[in-house]
Amino acid sequence: MTSRPGADLVGRAAELRLLDALSAGRDGDCPGLLLRGGPGVGKTALLDAAAARAVADGMRVLRSSAVEFEAGMTYSALHQLLYPLRRYAERLAGHHRDVVERIFGLAPGPSPDPSAAGTAVLALLGEVAVERPLLMVADDVRWIDPASATALGFVVRRINDHPIVFLAAARSGAESFCDQLDLPVREIGPLAEPESVELLDGRWPDLGPSVRRRVLAEAAGNPLALRELPKELSARQRSGHLPLPALLPLSGRLETAFASAVEGLPAPTRTALLMAALDAGVGRPVIRRAAGEADGFDALAPAREADLIQVDARVGRITFRHRLTRAAIVHLACPGERRRAHLALAAALTDVPERRAWHLAEAVTGPDETLARALDDAALSAWRRGEPGISDRRRGTASDAVAALVRAGELSPRPGDRSRRLVEAAYFATFTGRLGDVPRLLADGGRAADRPTGLAFAATAQLLTHDEGDIDAAHRLLTRALDDNTATATDDDWEHCGILYALLLVSVHTHRPEPWRLLKTALDRFEPTAMPAIRLCYEAYVHPTTASDALRKGLADAFAELPADAAPWELIPLACAAVAMDALSDHRYLVSRMIERERDGGAIAMAVPALMLLCHDSYVHGRWDEAERLAQEGLELAAAHGYRFWERQIRALLATGAAARGDGDLARTRSEETTTWAAPRGIEVTEAYARSARHLAAMVQGDYEEAYVQVGRIDPSGAPSTGIPGRWLVLDLVEAAVRTGRTDEAREQVAAARTAGIHRISSRTALICAGAEAVAADEDDAGPLFEAALALPHAARWPWEHARIQLAYGQWLRRTRDHHARRYLSAALETFDRIGARAMAQRARNELRATGVVTPSGPAAPAAALTVQERQIAELAAVGLTNRQIGERLFLSHRTVGSHLHRLYPKLGITSRAALRAALEAMSPGGTARAAGPAVP
Repeated sequence: MTSRPGADLVGRAAELRLLDALSAGRDGDCPGLLLRGGPGVGKTALLDAAAARAVADGMRVLRSSAVEFEAGMTYSALHQLLYPLRRYAERLAGHHRDVVERIFGLAPGPSPDPSAAGTAVLALLGEVAVERPLLMVADDVRWIDPASATALGFVVRRINDHPIVFLAAARSGAESFCDQLDLPVREIGPLAEPESVELLDGRWPDLGPSVRRRVLAEAAGNPLALRELPKELSARQRSGHLPLPALLPLSGRLETAFASAVEGLPAPTRTALLMAALDAGVGRPVIRRAAGEADGFDALAPAREADLIQVDARVGRITFRHRLTRAAIVHLACPGERRRAHLALAAALTDVPERRAWHLAEAVTGPDETLARALDDAALSAWRRGEPGISDRRRGTASDAVAALVRAGELSPRPGDRSRRLVEAAYFATFTGRLGDVPRLLADGGRAADRPTGLAFAATAQLLTHDEGDIDAAHRLLTRALDDNTATATDDDWEHCGILYALLLVSVHTHRPEPWRLLKTALDRFEPTAMPAIRLCYEAYVHPTTASDALRKGLADAFAELPADAAPWELIPLACAAVAMDALSDHRYLVSRMIERERDGGAIAMAVPALMLLCHDSYVHGRWDEAERLAQEGLELAAAHGYRFWERQIRALLATGAAARGDGDLARTRSEETTTWAAPRGIEVTEAYARSARHLAAMVQGDYEEAYVQVGRIDPSGAPSTGIPGRWLVLDLVEAAVRTGRTDEAREQVAAARTAGIHRISSRTALICAGAEAVAADEDDAGPLFEAALALPHAARWPWEHARIQLAYGQWLRRTRDHHARRYLSAALETFDRIGARAMAQRARNELRATGVVTPSGPAAPAAALTVQERQIAELAAVGLTNRQIGERLFLSHRTVGSHLHRLYPKLGITSRAALRAALEAMSPGGTARAAGPAVP
């Protein structure tokens, strides 16, 4: 079956349905429709589709497409629209025929009066419409000449009684005769993101990921831009092998579409717009100074009236309605105009040296070491964000740093300085999602260097880690870098800092001691008080039990001293340390702020692990849905920018989450994929998380032998470890051993964990170790140990471990026929249901059923509240009173008491009077099921 014309228009299904209804006369008494929208949104494409569909439906179509140069030619639009009907003129009355032929230029005489023309055209259209319905299509009506506009307006207001439809298109903000016709208006806006992606991928399927993102951002849903922007790029630019310019080149069609609204503006307005386009960060006051505007004069007023820009009156921020308008303004300016605008902006930005340096650099045409050094300082401000000496307006992003350093390299008179700056740009590029630029920048920077610098090694190590996950090669490069540079380091020593951060990334993902020893060597080159975030991270990973209280206090103090816009290079090591010490919750807001700042044009390689760390924290605090949302954000950001290393880390974490939820198949699939990738690369921490997921999946499903095998593979020593994630696996090790009859081994594990001091790391590890001790204890000794574990301070902050210990205690109590078993089993069930641990919830439900308590078979909803009277009756019945005795106390009949009891049993999830006491003990004072504890961060 042949599809309808226009069916391939992406994202315009609703508009096509409206046009179909209009052509079929299903749109009420309306004689027409005006499509209105910005340049390039697809108004003409919709008109084309409407015309093709009308022809397919048997209608006659008349079209006019007005252009500017014909706007002064009388009846030019009517001539184009009606000329196909010239042979019908002979059917008209003589005076009408004479008017129509003069419009066509087929008869001598002056141009007819518009009112006469309107009458004659209406007669002609009525004659033609007798044969078949008629669709009149007028595109770009703002350029229709006045005489045609008057005649057409006369006609459109009088075609209701004819099978005639008028369809027009106009640019937003442009005046036309249609404004006076009271036509319905359909605003044609940009495409939504999914439709934009579909259109771009269908037309340009081979764009590199970074190029694809850039085009989507620049096009902002504009269909013409999505089709045309890649066309002006070279093949290497489209693939991502060459960098894209700051402003993408525009095709002729795009320049025509977006520049036409600018060309007619006054010269002072175009100059002010050019300045705003050259520096999107400057506000209205800077433009005033740069343009030399006199008091009371507003050069941008015509641009606002033309709806090209918005100006925030409060802060003076200038925003272009469409990003391509900004590009068109710059493309329209000649090189001399751009240089003059840059110089004027530099003169107006004396209080912002970084921006001033950038504009001066854009205005010069030859080498200039002074400007190159100024750009160095501008780039350094991105690294030093958050320091008191760097003002808010001076702080740039990591992407700004790359651009500044590349330009500084171009301005460098000496080859050595050029090389150094390009290597620094390459290092920053590893953080900004521009991994494809790193090899080229390193190659360009290496041409003038006698030997690679430490920062070149660090940039290469970052690239190897982020892209391929080759941490072994990265470690070797960083070892060589430190061997080649033994000087004492300072906080603003880029070379040492670069090596340090690259080495930290390698170290936290391996269990081998060599990278950590190398990191300690690098730290020793700084003053003892320097690099506190890295030092705290080192201690949290390597010596978490030596002085745990002091370490946690040091972390809290370090977070407290951070400014609100802390540099990601300082925040991420602290966040890693906090996760290792189970202490991130109180500082999540700082991490979240950093993510929002850096995810668009900033240090994306820091935003992705930040999302992963927040995900980890959400998991351990029982907010599993939130954790998976954060993980998905991280995955999308990592995939979009080519950070395959972080994709694998997040997938390993998600594998553990799937296992805890009880989705064993998904957990095993994710685990196997991650293990296959991580094991050959020696990324032991990632591999350990993946194997932990397989162990957890087996344990949750009751396959303890498999769980024992898998947990033993996490650490070949088989002993509890203070490493990551070993410090959190003590309970898993012990439970797997106990459940498979290896009780002596389990007790050895408990003793080893205590000797290692794992319980001192955090309240979470204290709970884990205490729970493990209870699980491994003799039957006669277990009860007090379970009670002690559950009574630990902050135990309820860790709902997964807390509920597992409650379940184990409830199982022990049930074996000893203690009626308190129901209390702990009910609490465990409520927690498992709340956090989404479906398989463990079912296990708790089965245990409760064995005690005589019936619970819903699916995920339990919160228990319905008891009324005050139901609560009184239940409490009296629980202590053994009969219905008659209860009635006497509450002045009720015994039958009413029985009726109340019959109704409250389902609310409590029980079936008999004997289960009342345990059920009430599992209730809060307010009458609803009591949680195992608040999941507060």
